[in-house]
Parts: sequence; structure tokens; C-alpha cells
Amino acid sequence: MKFDLHCHTKEGSFDSKVSIFKYIGEYRKLGYDGFMICDHNSYKGCIAWDKLRSLPELEEDLENFTVIRGVEYDTKDAGHVLVVLPDDVYLRLLHIRGMRLRKLIHVVHSCGGVLGLAHPFGAASSSAMGFNNMDFDLLEELDFIETFNTCESELSNYLAKELAAKYDLPGTGGTDAHREEYLGMACTEIDAEIRCNNDFIQAVTEGVAFRATGTEREVPRSGKAKEHWTGILGYKAYNRGIGKVRSAHRKLGHYRLTHTSELAEKFEKKWKDVKREAKEKAEQK
Repeated sequence: MKFDLHCHTKEGSFDSKVSIFKYIGEYRKLGYDGFMICDHNSYKGCIAWDKLRSLPELEEDLENFTVIRGVEYDTKDAGHVLVVLPDDVYLRLLHIRGMRLRKLIHVVHSCGGVLGLAHPFGAASSSAMGFNNMDFDLLEELDFIETFNTCESELSNYLAKELAAKYDLPGTGGTDAHREEYLGMACTEIDAEIRCNNDFIQAVTEGVAFRATGTEREVPRSGKAKEHWTGILGYKAYNRGIGKVRSAHRKLGHYRLTHTSELAEKFEKKWKDVKREAKEKAEQK
């Protein structure tokens, strides 16, 4: 099946000009089987989709078409991370940017979800390899890595692919689209039937084959500005500032999630067993 696994919607991202209707219409014309919503620290686009999918006028468009509901989360120490939780699980904690990668991994796996680095070798202000305090040991705890991003350079995507291969992780691809002209410039082919978030999570954890391909776009002036030291420092100051302001809310949310139930610890142990078994099966093949 063919997907764009990194899309920003007008309904959920203030900097996106592409509506959910547009994504559905264009990707059906292009022969895609679906796309993934990845708005920044927000489920607004996903919630908008939940309301739209019940409309009669969309019934034909949605036949054999899948919308995966995810989030692109801003971590404190590893840049942007793509998160996919089980069907109908919307974690309010992900609306508050600034968690460290270690904590995010624990939270996502505790809820039965999967996560992976977005454009790890991209702009230093928002990509894992641009952070001096990135904990490389945590790469083994991730579930996938975005190995193709239309907004990144050929070198950036090549290095991401090499990183995924080194840690034996599936590689995903997406346009990171905020504008219509980028639709269709990237795709991920998955050797599995994906009709919901749970199907995607299962495909990732069971070692199903992922193939990410596409075409890099020309980097605009705004993109080049992000690589300048002023752009890097400015974005990090903004990102960490917002994260600091809301840190009390995040800590409270994390406490409620992980300390009011034993489910988190039980699932984390089960998750490691599932990943180990999947790896053993892949090696036997």
C-alpha cells in the first residue's frame, strides 16, 4: 500500500495551507492508499478528520482510503519526532512540547504506540542530529526513522537511510507538506493492509517491509534561513521557552499517566518482548 507519512493539515497546523479535503482528493487521484496527519504538537487535524469522515459527501472518497492519525512532537533534546498511537487514543500530553526523548519513548510505548525521528539530519533547530545532547543509546528504543523527506536535501535523506539501516529500523517517507505543490513528491510503500492506526503499529512492530521514495524539492529562502545560526538559536529559544512555560502542565499530565496505574510498566515489558520476537523472526527468514 502507498502512503504519504508526513502531512500537515490546514485544520491542525497554523502554517499549513492544505486542507484534509485536498489531501484526500489529490491522493486518490494519484493512486495513494492514504496519508498520515502529522500536525505539530496537536491533534486538532485528527479531530477535524474524525468529524469529516462521517459526512455523506465523503463516503465515496473514503472507500479503500486510510487516514492515519499522528503527531509531530517537538522534543527538548532530539528535535521533531513522529508519533502514532492506537486507534482513537488522543494523548493530551502531546499537546505540550518539550519532553525529553527518553520520557517520550516511555509515554508512547506505555500507550501502545510507535515513534520515530523525523528528518534526523535536517535543519539543526528541529532535527535530532542538530542537538549536542542527543542520547544516541535511545536510537535502539525507536520504532522507525523517517528516511525520506521532500523538504530535506539529498544528503540529509541519504544519511537518514544509513542511520535506519545501522539500527535495523523501518524507513518511512513523507512530503512534510504545508503547501499543495508538494503533494505526491514522496511516498512509503508498505507490504501490509493498513486500514487504521492499529494496522500501522502492527506493521512497524512485526518488521513488515517499508520502502520510502520521492523527490527532494528546491529549498526556499525560508528553509535556508533555518540553517543560519540566528535561525537555529531563535527556533530553539522559542521551542524551549514555550516548553518551559507549560512544563508544570506536562509534569502533571505525565504523573497522571504513569503513576496512577501499573499498566505503563506492564506494557513497556511486553513491548520489549514483542520487538525481540519480531527481530528473531526476521533473522530466521
